[in-house]
Amino acid sequence: MQTLDFTLRGEFITLDALLKATGLADSGGAAKALIQAGQVQVDGREELRRGAKLRAGQVVAVSGARVRLLAAEGVGSA
Repeated sequence: MQTLDFTLRGEFITLDALLKATGLADSGGAAKALIQAGQVQVDGREELRRGAKLRAGQVVAVSGARVRLLAAEGVGSA
C-alpha cells in the first residue's frame, strides 16, 4: 500500500478536499462517489461524510493508498 504524507495548511482539511488535493480523486464529484460508496476509511473506520474535518495525526485510506496528515509548522503548537 502506497503511503503519502500531506502537510496541512491550517488546522484541518475536509475529506473531499484532501482526496482532490492528493490526486486520489480527479474531481469533487469523484471524491463524493468514493466516499458515498464506503471506499474511504479514516483511522481504520469507514467515513461517509465528505465534509468530515481531518486533522494532523489522522490517516486516510482509499484505493490502495494511505495518506498521513501532518501539521504545518507553527499550527496547533502551544
